Amino acid sequence: MTNTDATGAVAQAERQAPRRSGSVLRSGAVMAAGSVVSRATGFIRSAVVVAALGTGLQADGYTVANTVPNILYMLLIGGALNAVFVPELVRSAREHADGGAAYTDRLLTVCAAGLLVLTALAVAGAPLIVHFYTDYSGDQAELTIALARYCLPQILFYGLFTLLGQVLNARDRFGAMMWTPVLNNLVIIAVFGLYLSVATGSGGDLTPGHARLLGWGTTAGIAVQTLALVPALRAAKFRWRPRFDWRGSGLTRPLRSAGWLVMLVLTNQAAYWVVTRLSTLTGQHAVEQGVAGGAGYTAYSYAYQLWVVPQGIVTVSLVTALMPRMSRAAADGDLAGVRRDVSYALRTSAAVVVPAAAVLFALAPWVMGAVFGYGRTGDADIAVMAGMMTAFAPGLIAFSGQYVLSRGFYAMGDTRTPFLLNLVIAACNATLSVVAYLTLPARWAVTGMAGAYSVALFAGFAVTATVLHRRVSRGDAGPRPALWRSAGLWAHARLVLACVPAAALAYGAARACAELGDFAATAAGTAVLLAVVVLSARPLRLTEVGAMAGAVRGRLRRAGHG
Repeated sequence: MTNTDATGAVAQAERQAPRRSGSVLRSGAVMAAGSVVSRATGFIRSAVVVAALGTGLQADGYTVANTVPNILYMLLIGGALNAVFVPELVRSAREHADGGAAYTDRLLTVCAAGLLVLTALAVAGAPLIVHFYTDYSGDQAELTIALARYCLPQILFYGLFTLLGQVLNARDRFGAMMWTPVLNNLVIIAVFGLYLSVATGSGGDLTPGHARLLGWGTTAGIAVQTLALVPALRAAKFRWRPRFDWRGSGLTRPLRSAGWLVMLVLTNQAAYWVVTRLSTLTGQHAVEQGVAGGAGYTAYSYAYQLWVVPQGIVTVSLVTALMPRMSRAAADGDLAGVRRDVSYALRTSAAVVVPAAAVLFALAPWVMGAVFGYGRTGDADIAVMAGMMTAFAPGLIAFSGQYVLSRGFYAMGDTRTPFLLNLVIAACNATLSVVAYLTLPARWAVTGMAGAYSVALFAGFAVTATVLHRRVSRGDAGPRPALWRSAGLWAHARLVLACVPAAALAYGAARACAELGDFAATAAGTAVLLAVVVLSARPLRLTEVGAMAGAVRGRLRRAGHG
């Protein structure tokens, strides 16, 4: 290539970059909107569930039973589907004469067959699964096992939802996968609303009939969520024709990659098993010691669910939109393109995630009260969950960053390196959780486990950023870009610098408005924090924050003129 050709290619790439970024942002905005509505209805769902069951031992039983299907799905197949599917489908579409249609049918068929076998084995082994995750006995064990049998068929529907959703994502159709979970939330809200109406006078105990209603109703929500993808698939002109001619069809590569991801999820779940086991034991100890508030697994679980919301809305939406593009760049050997997209995703997601982490850290008591402070949930329960949220909050920054960095490896077809790097997180999480259990009183042990996860995430984020930086900088002409700049870490540091005083002022504003209720305190504190961060955008050169603030002002002006 001549210098003139090279210059022209660079100029063309620069002209196309804004259009590509705009397309990614539009796709991300569609997904983020769906995720916001999904999370909002999810908050209502969680509030209804907590109002119906509280945070005691029966609630722990339902939470374990409803969480185990997701754990097993992610453990044995889910992580592989999420990370391998889009790069494989993008690659087959570019390499196969039929646009990858036959390959997609075969990959769907082999994965669906695995899901059916896994679901059947899980339902049959429900007692062993429950005993593995808990130390329950007597009525508590029987209730949890019964609920698990009703919930474990969710594995099949989780898998089909992910499979079909990734087919849509590979075709640059992102909205349906983010919007259909709203239907799941609505079904579960209706189911628990029905339970509240029929359980009056039962003394708060879950009868076998109540367990069937809650278990099968929860599974029905996942089934509805999955079936709702069918219209979008038809609109994308996709028809799945099961194919069993797997031999010699090129499925070995994705299955090998999936094997490393199964190992990665296995290490994560081993650490999570430690937390589940220790937190359920702590919940029992807390009851025996008369500790006020449910200081066990349910409190940890609900604090975690709220904690991941910003990452789910912003980071997942943005990276999902970027993943096909990164996969195409990697397939073309364009490592600089992969690096640019990873850095862009880190900076853009951090502009929302870092302030969100500051909000959750500074305003945890009022946030938890606004979301969960209903029904059988008392002030002591909110205080316990707020402590856990405070411990979780800083880790949100590393959690979001780790998600982005791992997708950079997946786009390049490398699942082995993320597995090896993830060992750092899993080992730190498990080890520090055991330390928290052994050294802290029952009231604070699970809060210590939340803090252990935050520490583990930062350790993993640092190691992963270093390794990925070296990988995507190979072959660069001239000196490599500095890690702190190419990975967007300097943008993170400046955002944290802005959020520290902002969080302190937000806490003071929330305290001043506490008499008006949790919602008013949360709103006042959040408004103050965002105002301080926006005012800091120019002096601290927070480019992404300034751009977002400008876009919001522009929309408000247009709305006012309209």
